[in-house]
Amino acid sequence: MITPTKHKARKRFGQNFLTDQTIIDKIITTIAPKQTDNLLEIGPGQGALTLPLLERVDQLSAIEIDRDLIKLLTAYNKPNLIIHQGDALSFDLAQFNPPIRVVGNLPYNISSPILFHLLNHRDKIIDMTFMLQKEVAERMSAAHGSKIYGRLSVMMQAFFKVELIFIVPPESFDPAPKVDSAIIYLTPLKVCKVGNIAYFEQVVKAAFAHRRKTLRNCLKSLLTQEHTQINLSQRAEMLDIDTFITLAKDYEKQH
Repeated sequence: MITPTKHKARKRFGQNFLTDQTIIDKIITTIAPKQTDNLLEIGPGQGALTLPLLERVDQLSAIEIDRDLIKLLTAYNKPNLIIHQGDALSFDLAQFNPPIRVVGNLPYNISSPILFHLLNHRDKIIDMTFMLQKEVAERMSAAHGSKIYGRLSVMMQAFFKVELIFIVPPESFDPAPKVDSAIIYLTPLKVCKVGNIAYFEQVVKAAFAHRRKTLRNCLKSLLTQEHTQINLSQRAEMLDIDTFITLAKDYEKQH
């Protein structure tokens, strides 16, 4: 069981602490840690996942921004826990002796920036198991043609296999968030078809900048119909990942 503490969740860090033992067990089962795994936990909080993981692995590294929580985690006196104080967005994953498996309950307010930061370091990652806002998890795993398919869906699915594993209700947390959460599992694709990431990101961002407009309008500053065989009279949400990759390559040819 998790030791109860007086720590008050801080809004500015987007803190909601997982307290539901059944959900904790399900997440650990999803991660399926092996003793020699090189695990990195982002935002360990009060240790809901940290403590059961420490029982199963030789060593666990954790990144935590809240100094009060670091004191709490340190008080557990676990020799196989290495805590790094700071912002997950400013860490170079190379310092964690990759390849690594990444886990965590990502704060709602910075989950997308963290995902994009990790995307840029995916060559150092074996897999990632995250708890996020359900809406974010659904956007990440959405199929083309769906209303929630967008920039996040394309950027994640171009580089990772994205699986939404299960939903976590608000009452599993203290304080209870106003929305459902979800567990999402990401594995870097063995073969990534994206050539130049910067061009790809530029095309995807522009394509979804105005969802109701056609690609012809959204991409006019980047490429026109004469530069590509992709029909630009469509809206961005109709294009699958491979079509976006083709568009980015067509844009790259103009440079």
